[in-house]
Amino acid sequence: MTTTASKTLRIGHSPDPDDAFMWWPLANFTAPDGTQLTPQIDTRGYDFVHVLEDIQSLNVRSEQGELEITAFSIHQYPHVADKYAMTSCGSSMGDGYGPMVISKPGRFPSVSDLKKCKLAMPGPRTTAWLSFQLLLKEHGLTADDIDWTHVDFDEILNEVEAGHYDAGLIIHEGQITFHNQGLELVVDLGKWWTDARGLPLPLGGNAIRRDLVESGEAPVICRVLLDSIQHALNHREEAVHFALNYARNMGADLADEFVGMYVNKWTLDYGDRGRAAVERLITEGIDAGLLPELPGGGPIDFVEPA
Repeated sequence: MTTTASKTLRIGHSPDPDDAFMWWPLANFTAPDGTQLTPQIDTRGYDFVHVLEDIQSLNVRSEQGELEITAFSIHQYPHVADKYAMTSCGSSMGDGYGPMVISKPGRFPSVSDLKKCKLAMPGPRTTAWLSFQLLLKEHGLTADDIDWTHVDFDEILNEVEAGHYDAGLIIHEGQITFHNQGLELVVDLGKWWTDARGLPLPLGGNAIRRDLVESGEAPVICRVLLDSIQHALNHREEAVHFALNYARNMGADLADEFVGMYVNKWTLDYGDRGRAAVERLITEGIDAGLLPELPGGGPIDFVEPA
C-alpha cells in the first residue's frame, strides 16, 4: 500500500552514535550543533518525530505500547510481543563483541570472583543484563549473588572509576572508551556468547506497533526504516558527523569505529543466522526462568519491508 496523507510516527531510540547514525536520514529538527535537518529520503508521507531516551526507559515505555516505532532490547521482546512486532532491519548485533563487565585493574580475575561485588548495571530489561545472568548461571551464580544497582548507562564508567562500585556492566560507546579511565575488562559478553554458541549476540532491535501491522502499514514503514539505514551507510561521512552530536568522549574516528560495530550487514537484515541468534537468546532466557513465555508459545515474527 502507499501513503498519501502525512501521518506522524514517533520513533524512540537511544541518544547514542549508532542510533543517531542510522536515523539521521529521517531527522526533521534542529540538531544539537544548530544544524537544521530535513529528511534525506522519501518518507512515503510519514513525518517521523524522534523520541530520545536511554534503552531501559524505552523498554519500560514499550510495555504501554505508546510509541509507534521503538528501539528496544531483545531481552524485552517477550514482555511486549503482544504489542509490537520486530522489524527485519535496525538490529544491533555483537558478533564476537558486546556488553562488557569492567573494573579497576586486578579486582576480578574471573567471573566467579564477581560474587558479592557491587555492580552498576544499565537496566534490568537490557540484553546486557539478560546475557550477564546467563553467564552467571554457567558459573553456578544468580543475580541474587551480585549486589547490583541500576545506574544510567552513561554514568557507569565514572561511578566505577570513582570507586562507588566494584564493577560495571557497560553498553554503547563505553565498550571502546573504558581504557581511557584506567579500567580493565573482566569479561566481554558478546565474545563469550559467540565463542560458546557460534552466533552473534542480538542486543537491540526495532519494533512497530501491532495496530500498524494489522492496518497493513508496517511493511511500508519498514521500507522507510531500511532506506534510512542504507542511506546513512551510503553517506557515511555526513551520518557520522551528525552522530557526533551524541558521542561522549569520542572524536570522528572513534565514533566511526563504534558505528561500524553496530550499524552493518546485521542492521540491514537479521538474516537466517541473526534470526537464529534471537531465537536462541530468548529460548535460553525462557528456559532459565529469566523471561516469560512468548504469547501463544511464539513464533517470533519479523516485519519485512514492502
